[in-house]
Amino acid sequence: MNRLPRRPLSGPTMEHLRHRERIDWHDHAEQQLLYPSSGLLIVSTTHGSWVVPPQRAVWLPAAVAHAHQAYGATQVRTVAFPVDVNPLGLTQPTVLSVSRLLRELIIAITDDPARRREEQHDLKRVALHQLKPAPALQFHLPQPGDERLRDVTAILAEDPGSDRTLGELGRAVGAGERTLSRLFRAETGMTFPQWRAQLRLHHSLTLLASGLSVTATAVACGYSTPSAFTAAFHATFGTTPGTYRKDLAHARAA
Repeated sequence: MNRLPRRPLSGPTMEHLRHRERIDWHDHAEQQLLYPSSGLLIVSTTHGSWVVPPQRAVWLPAAVAHAHQAYGATQVRTVAFPVDVNPLGLTQPTVLSVSRLLRELIIAITDDPARRREEQHDLKRVALHQLKPAPALQFHLPQPGDERLRDVTAILAEDPGSDRTLGELGRAVGAGERTLSRLFRAETGMTFPQWRAQLRLHHSLTLLASGLSVTATAVACGYSTPSAFTAAFHATFGTTPGTYRKDLAHARAA
């Protein structure tokens, strides 16, 4: 990757992104807390992608190259911290749980970026104490480094609902099924079925955020029935697709 533009973070920001609007690759000299108070963000690095719904925020460490894309009308709020402020010791983007208090703190900080420095400092100090990682497996999709695996994952990303077997995908990229299976475990920490299931669930979040119905989303993501999709969604995210859609609508209205 060529040298990236560095975007300075002089203070809190609030930005409205259109559906599928993308912020291209860049980095920051500062630590960044990024919170989509409505809509959905996919944050990408060279090591994978993180899905960030309104009930979550993401910590972006200083100097880590990243890009992000919105799904649905998305309101993005960011709070910057000096490079030596890292209470959780994070070295890669990490999805965080957002309590009601943390949500209100982020909104207060970003709604009034011109607030007196002492007040901003106090609010940010309290916000730092509220940071808590969300379960990583739910929101992270690892990106392999092997070129053959990257070709396979690119094919699947184009059509997450595809039922092509690993052997069929291997023939398309010129690699054996056993080799690809071994590489999936070694490079992503997941089996091929686990990685594809995670891809489908992440894709389902973007479709639901885009306004697609639960039934249409289930079909697009390769599930045999809406009930099978609902069960998998609930097991991973702790809520149903229908409730998730209602939460998105509530976040937009808030």
